[in-house]
Amino acid sequence: MALVNHRFQLTSRPVGLVKRSDFTYSEAPVADPAEGEVTVKVRYLSLDPAMRGWMNEGKSYVPPVGLGETMRALGIGEVIASKDAKFQVGDFVTGLFGVQEYATLPVKGLQKVDPKAAHLPVYLSVLGMTGLTAYFGLLDVGQAKAGDTVVVSGAAGATGMVVGQIAKIKGCRAVGIAGGAEKCDYLVKELGFDAAIDYKNQDVKAGLKVHAPDGINVYFDNVGGDILDAALSRLARNARVVVCGAISQYNSSEGMKGPANYLSLLVNRARMEGFVVFDYAARYGEAGRELAGWVAAGKLKSREQIVKGLDTFPESLLKLFRGENTGKLVLEV
Repeated sequence: MALVNHRFQLTSRPVGLVKRSDFTYSEAPVADPAEGEVTVKVRYLSLDPAMRGWMNEGKSYVPPVGLGETMRALGIGEVIASKDAKFQVGDFVTGLFGVQEYATLPVKGLQKVDPKAAHLPVYLSVLGMTGLTAYFGLLDVGQAKAGDTVVVSGAAGATGMVVGQIAKIKGCRAVGIAGGAEKCDYLVKELGFDAAIDYKNQDVKAGLKVHAPDGINVYFDNVGGDILDAALSRLARNARVVVCGAISQYNSSEGMKGPANYLSLLVNRARMEGFVVFDYAARYGEAGRELAGWVAAGKLKSREQIVKGLDTFPESLLKLFRGENTGKLVLEV
């Protein structure tokens, strides 16, 4: 019997928070691979804040998802048919599969992974794009070094929790900003952060004054908005502000709120730099080996929150924007 694929296609540009009505949940026969292609049974999909930006029309670091196209998503799955000698049936691979059960696509961009070396979702987390983002953002863009005070917002999220742990590995002081006492306790007691500030129940600027008394050397921003302004007020001389994301702004229907406190960059001879992890593709192998080494040595911990069912995609994605996840949010197809 021919296989049937189920998928989410973007059918309208969301205004504010994503709604199920912004998508069509459809089915179609699974295409056979052509030469140089494989068919993958998707097992897990990465749910990322960046997906919200991919739905918007306009210039960005990647083209927007077109209306009528399968929603873009990173995933991991098993090869079930191959027309390329480099990939065999039974291989597990990561790639841009989209929000669907099966993906037939060219092998360019696919990476093999070993399911015996780590639980599959970890390859979408610490050993995947999340870990690479934290690695290059902190060490290349932020130029973190021993003795620095590193502050990271969204610290209990997928990227933030890795940033803080790498900061500790490199001999830095790590201060996390997260929402709720439970997340803050996790950062300090489980991941080894030096301190955590609960933005829901504490004054962030006052907390930074206590936990970064000599100023912030590296601020890794995943949030934007008021928290970014608070961090800018506490910069040390020659600080580096790493702009990874701005999740507080992605669903705004009134436009992006920029930093009001940006003159702190001038006063403190600091710099603010945005980056996209795809620009470091030539060095993924280098970073991947170091991340895997830290995981094997017990220096770097991974946490994945698994939600189940492809049909839950729109509602599951909203967990990111409501602060309902701790660690990496992954959809089990």
